[in-house]
Amino acid sequence: MTDLPRVSMAVIVDGGRLLLIRRAVPEGGLVWALPGGAVEPGETAEQAAVRETLEETGLAVEATRVLGERVHPDTGRLIAYVACTVRGGAAHTASPREVSAVAWAAPDEIPQYVPRGLFPPVQAYLDGTLRQ
Repeated sequence: MTDLPRVSMAVIVDGGRLLLIRRAVPEGGLVWALPGGAVEPGETAEQAAVRETLEETGLAVEATRVLGERVHPDTGRLIAYVACTVRGGAAHTASPREVSAVAWAAPDEIPQYVPRGLFPPVQAYLDGTLRQ
């Protein structure tokens, strides 16, 4: 058994907005989410966040640091949240099987997409990044 997180989510801020994806198949009440997915064997959380972002949105990113980890209260999955910076491309629905839409949400729009709020370390990162 590995001690790596089972799921890695990318926290991507560009132009003062946060990238969110609309799941093609909602997971419970979760419709909008950060780009991300399963950490594959031999892969770090950072590598998974970069790979999943490219697969889901076509956006090339670079991982900068892990913001935190938690067991998600709705899914029970261990999730690592990874801050990433944009390196190239334009976000779009690159994997329609997984993603039905992408959105760049301004700080005041995030509650419309994530009504229960973000994981506190992610919110703290956004508070510092989006309000500069």
